[in-house]
Amino acid sequence: MNPALQFVNKKIRKGIHALACSKIADKWKLAGTIPEKLLFSPVDLWKGSADRGRWLIHGGIFTLEGDQLELHNAEWQPEGVDETWIKYIHSFEWLRDLKALGGDKGRLAARAMLENWMCTYPHYDETTWRPDILGARLSNWLSSFTFFGESATEEFQEQFYVSLARQVRHLSRNTPGNLSGVCLLQAIKGLAYCGLAMEGREQLLEQALNLLHKEIGKQILSDGGHVTRNPQTLLEAVIILIDIRTALRQGGYPCPEKILHALDRAVPALRFFRHADRHFALFNGCQEGHEDLMKQVFLHANNRAKVLNSLPHSGYERMAVGRGLIIMDTGKPAKWPHDTTSHAAPLSFEMSYGRERIIVNCGSHPTNDEWKDTLRFTAAHSSLTIDDRNACEIHKDGSISRKPKKVSLHRDDMIEGVLVDASHDGYIPVNGITHRRRLYYADEGNDLRGEETLTCTTGLNKVHNIAVRFHLHPKVSVSLVKDGEEALLTLPGGTGWRFTASGATLVLEDSVYLGEGIRPRKTKQLVILADMDIDTLQIKWALQRELL
Repeated sequence: MNPALQFVNKKIRKGIHALACSKIADKWKLAGTIPEKLLFSPVDLWKGSADRGRWLIHGGIFTLEGDQLELHNAEWQPEGVDETWIKYIHSFEWLRDLKALGGDKGRLAARAMLENWMCTYPHYDETTWRPDILGARLSNWLSSFTFFGESATEEFQEQFYVSLARQVRHLSRNTPGNLSGVCLLQAIKGLAYCGLAMEGREQLLEQALNLLHKEIGKQILSDGGHVTRNPQTLLEAVIILIDIRTALRQGGYPCPEKILHALDRAVPALRFFRHADRHFALFNGCQEGHEDLMKQVFLHANNRAKVLNSLPHSGYERMAVGRGLIIMDTGKPAKWPHDTTSHAAPLSFEMSYGRERIIVNCGSHPTNDEWKDTLRFTAAHSSLTIDDRNACEIHKDGSISRKPKKVSLHRDDMIEGVLVDASHDGYIPVNGITHRRRLYYADEGNDLRGEETLTCTTGLNKVHNIAVRFHLHPKVSVSLVKDGEEALLTLPGGTGWRFTASGATLVLEDSVYLGEGIRPRKTKQLVILADMDIDTLQIKWALQRELL
């Protein structure tokens, strides 16, 4: 028997029996009017992976960001897995992988897995009927219906429409609830798709657009960044807005100006966060992302606006000089409830030269909570720590309590280079110390000068251990020279760089890089160590290209 059918065989008989025992009156009570057909199936703009589809069909293996999860005996909620997996499995995003595979194998497997899911969850379930998961699932069901449903039997279609009507009724009644951020956008998208595709459900579309009108201004900031300050979350929000815009046009409705204006702001912000290798800088829970997906996003967004130098509301600066690029976090962590993925990394930065990254942050993990939490620490970023403490306090629930209250920024764009002068007071409640970082980038991207100034206005009560960290990309080779006073860096393309520091000790330590996938890559970090025993400490450093 086909493994995909084995995946669904165990519970399908029991589910079908439970569905058959449901009375017609019960169907109407739970679902309202049950549709007989869809007005149309919203277009799915995003490409799936035929390889992931094969893994799913032949082994019941779901694939997410390089991680894999095998479900046995049609167990839809395996124990001990991260919530990210539960959301992915029950959102049915993987339908586009079966669709990319195509043919009857993909179609029949999709149909069998939907049938099993509908039999397993005929009524409300606390986890799988959560509005954000529910909204994503309905969106994926509707946009893939022509693939798996149009040629299905009448019995399957009746089962599908009953389940669809029940779920959308629950979604409408429980949105927005306590949702926020992209989770709320996912629920709104589900409402909008159902309102467009289901005859006589225009009130769902009205509900969705009313919620979206209120939410866009909260999530998409004036400079185009997302309220979470996470570039990856911004990408997810942009995809949802593009999908809603496309579905509205397909259904013959004008797209609200607020959606269009939000996309006009957000798409340039996405470009802001990309290095020349066309992947994201690693800030606030972001990985590098997929170049193909971003190409599709920029294509469908149809926005060619100029990349900005600053995102003042999001709190980021971009210093593009010659072939060099620096992206720096100069803002405050997001406010609750949007801070649960925020990293404790004020004034951290990344640097690249051409398409090669030099200085990086450590990144994040797509499915492992323990790694996610560890990589939120200040020490996992190219930033400064005092006494090995985080610059912000991270609670067990993921939120951040002790945050910088005051962040200052001055930028000076000159003919010869760019100066960014920023500071934060995140350590003030702990030890009364303010951190100021000045970066000067010049000489066609060949010369970076840095200055770290620590100031205590309350008087030191003890000596503090200072560490300024520069995490290096795994492809960068590094060695200490001149009795450890300097470091030589070599990039894959052959260019050499020299790192120097004054007023402190330079050491080379191990580090990790989780810029893509699930497996940490070993790398190195340069660390400047110093003791702060007076009220003001200044550390100067430089990274300069070795010109032949």
